[in-house]
Amino acid sequence: MKFVLVSSCLLGKPVRYNGTHKLAENDVLARWLNEGRVISVCPELAGGMPVPRPPAEIIGGGGMQVFSGLARVVDAQGNDVSRAFVAGSVQTLEQAKLKGIRVAVLKEDSPSCGSGSIYDGTFTGKRIQEQGVTAALLESEGIRVFSETQFAQAEAYLRSLDAEATE
Repeated sequence: MKFVLVSSCLLGKPVRYNGTHKLAENDVLARWLNEGRVISVCPELAGGMPVPRPPAEIIGGGGMQVFSGLARVVDAQGNDVSRAFVAGSVQTLEQAKLKGIRVAVLKEDSPSCGSGSIYDGTFTGKRIQEQGVTAALLESEGIRVFSETQFAQAEAYLRSLDAEATE
């Protein structure tokens, strides 16, 4: 059986910067939970960030640019929190590798987990088409990352992996 990484906030855990969650009520997710496939992750907590914490955004690009030093993760108070975000992403990747995970469903728009969009670093609510730090690292290592609006696509991909495994 293949496991799936899922953002802890999507599972109803109050781990977001403001101490809330973003519970995803979805039939696919409910089935995965019943099947015991879900591995809960919060890269920001894994990197040592507290709850609550100031909101953070990436300035200067996306997740891969943070790894190369071309962009930074900065909180609303102006503190560079890139190290914590990188550390959390590395821990998340290690966890995924230990379990042989090839699929993740992560919280869109997050500076860690955004797979298609993140906020632009101005703290004005403007989004850009980039990936967060963890999503970028996972994708670079061959793990497909989907957002909470893409459970059906994640399920189809997971089924294709299950089919490959039985061939």
